[in-house]
Amino acid sequence: MNPSSPGSAPLVSWEAAVLWLKSRSEHQALVRDCYYDDPLAAAARRFHAGAEWQAVRAFLPHPLAGMKALDVGAGLGIAAYALAVDGWDVTALEPDPSCIVGTGAIQQLMEDTGVLIKVDQEWGERLPYADATFDIVHARQVLHHAKDLERLCGEVCRVLRPGGIFVATREHVISREEDLEAFQNSHPLHFLYGGENAHTLARYEEALQTAGFRIRHVLSPWESDINLFPQAFQDVRSMVARRLRCPFPRLIPTWMVHRWSRQLETPGRLYTFVGVKL
Repeated sequence: MNPSSPGSAPLVSWEAAVLWLKSRSEHQALVRDCYYDDPLAAAARRFHAGAEWQAVRAFLPHPLAGMKALDVGAGLGIAAYALAVDGWDVTALEPDPSCIVGTGAIQQLMEDTGVLIKVDQEWGERLPYADATFDIVHARQVLHHAKDLERLCGEVCRVLRPGGIFVATREHVISREEDLEAFQNSHPLHFLYGGENAHTLARYEEALQTAGFRIRHVLSPWESDINLFPQAFQDVRSMVARRLRCPFPRLIPTWMVHRWSRQLETPGRLYTFVGVKL
């Protein structure tokens, strides 16, 4: 999704910001981690095979024939591709027409891979679908970019069938509103396009519950490979061991890492939410 925070005008487009990132030799590792490397088809296949998607898949039902998935804020289409390869009838919703970061890129991805994805150009706050159309809705790094978080969550709930699952991954969280500026200042591209945003955990949860979801999972930064990527859990376990001056990382129990994770206050840390439509 082309990010734009409420009430702010981007300095440059999201496409221009990504092209700048791709042109900088010192940022090539970040480009790859964000799946902006070329060719896109190879990046999409890497995403589908990676630990992040394997962890997302664990929250989704096995797709039966004709089951429909909506990928909101699909960007260049890597998650829509993963859903389609897994057997879902996929619609990708993306407002940006860009051939680098938007619907043009998704169209090219389909041509290069032969994977069928229906592509619609629209914002998540006004989904162009009938009530109860989809079995699942997926959104990767989308809620924190919403122009109207509550309306977007309401629209997602509306187009889901009863019992349908909404997975919103890698959402930026702040502990208090005054932490937002610190997060924005730390982001590698915010200074270019001015579109990064974050909300408190309570704000996300309230928006989802008000929309009509029962929240099934709230995953903090180190509780899932979804949020951890590009790190691995063993990297985090080793970091915790160093902080505790424990010479043997394998002795650090998983529950301790998870508990520590829930106590983090780093502005912009990543959370994932899994909700079920009531």
